[in-house]
Amino acid sequence: MRLDKFLKVSRLIKRRTVANEACDAGRVLVNGKVAKASLNVKAGDIIEIRFGTKTVKVRVEAIAQTTKKDEAAELFSYI
Repeated sequence: MRLDKFLKVSRLIKRRTVANEACDAGRVLVNGKVAKASLNVKAGDIIEIRFGTKTVKVRVEAIAQTTKKDEAAELFSYI
Protein backbone atom coordinates (compact mmCIF):
# COMPACT_ATOMS: atom_id res chain seq x y z
CA MET A 1 0.00 0.00 0.00
CA ARG A 2 1.19 3.52 -0.77
CA LEU A 3 2.55 5.50 2.17
CA ASP A 4 0.14 8.43 1.73
CA LYS A 5 -2.86 6.09 1.63
CA PHE A 6 -1.69 4.20 4.73
CA LEU A 7 -1.31 7.46 6.67
CA LYS A 8 -4.89 8.38 5.73
CA VAL A 9 -6.45 4.94 6.36
CA SER A 10 -4.70 4.60 9.73
CA ARG A 11 -5.79 8.16 10.57
CA LEU A 12 -2.28 9.27 11.49
CA ILE A 13 -2.96 12.13 9.05
CA LYS A 14 -6.55 13.17 8.30
CA ARG A 15 -6.41 13.71 4.53
CA ARG A 16 -4.40 12.06 1.77
CA THR A 17 -3.45 15.40 0.22
CA VAL A 18 -1.98 16.52 3.56
CA ALA A 19 -0.09 13.21 3.77
CA ASN A 20 1.24 13.83 0.26
CA GLU A 21 2.41 17.33 1.19
CA ALA A 22 4.13 16.04 4.35
CA CYS A 23 6.02 13.46 2.29
CA ASP A 24 7.01 16.05 -0.33
CA ALA A 25 8.31 18.34 2.42
CA GLY A 26 10.55 15.55 3.77
CA ARG A 27 8.75 15.31 7.11
CA VAL A 28 8.01 11.57 6.85
CA LEU A 29 10.70 8.93 7.32
CA VAL A 30 10.29 5.19 6.77
CA ASN A 31 12.95 2.98 8.36
CA GLY A 32 15.15 6.05 8.91
CA LYS A 33 15.05 7.34 5.31
CA VAL A 34 13.06 10.25 3.87
CA ALA A 35 10.15 8.68 1.99
CA LYS A 36 8.07 9.68 -1.02
CA ALA A 37 4.28 9.35 -0.94
CA SER A 38 4.42 6.51 -3.47
CA LEU A 39 6.63 4.26 -1.29
CA ASN A 40 5.13 0.82 -0.63
CA VAL A 41 4.59 0.26 3.11
CA LYS A 42 4.50 -3.24 4.63
CA ALA A 43 3.99 -4.68 8.10
CA GLY A 44 7.02 -4.14 10.33
CA ASP A 45 8.08 -0.81 8.80
CA ILE A 46 8.88 2.07 11.18
CA ILE A 47 7.27 5.39 10.21
CA GLU A 48 8.40 8.67 11.76
CA ILE A 49 6.35 11.84 11.17
CA ARG A 50 7.47 15.32 12.24
CA PHE A 51 4.64 17.71 13.15
CA GLY A 52 6.44 21.00 13.88
CA THR A 53 8.32 20.34 17.12
CA LYS A 54 6.57 17.04 17.87
CA THR A 55 7.64 13.70 16.37
CA VAL A 56 5.41 10.63 16.15
CA LYS A 57 7.07 7.23 15.68
CA VAL A 58 4.97 4.15 14.88
CA ARG A 59 5.43 0.55 13.72
CA VAL A 60 3.11 -0.74 10.99
CA GLU A 61 1.26 -3.77 12.38
CA ALA A 62 -1.19 -4.49 9.55
CA ILE A 63 -2.32 -3.20 6.16
CA ALA A 64 -5.99 -2.65 5.28
CA GLN A 65 -7.59 -0.87 2.32
CA THR A 66 -10.34 0.62 4.52
CA THR A 67 -11.06 0.68 8.25
CA LYS A 68 -13.63 1.96 10.65
CA LYS A 69 -12.61 4.78 12.97
CA ASP A 70 -12.26 2.57 16.08
CA GLU A 71 -10.31 -0.13 14.21
CA ALA A 72 -7.77 2.28 12.66
CA ALA A 73 -5.55 2.22 15.77
CA GLU A 74 -4.99 -1.51 15.29
CA LEU A 75 -3.01 -0.86 12.09
CA PHE A 76 -0.04 0.61 13.99
CA SER A 77 1.57 0.76 17.42
CA TYR A 78 3.39 3.72 18.96
CA ILE A 79 7.10 3.32 19.73
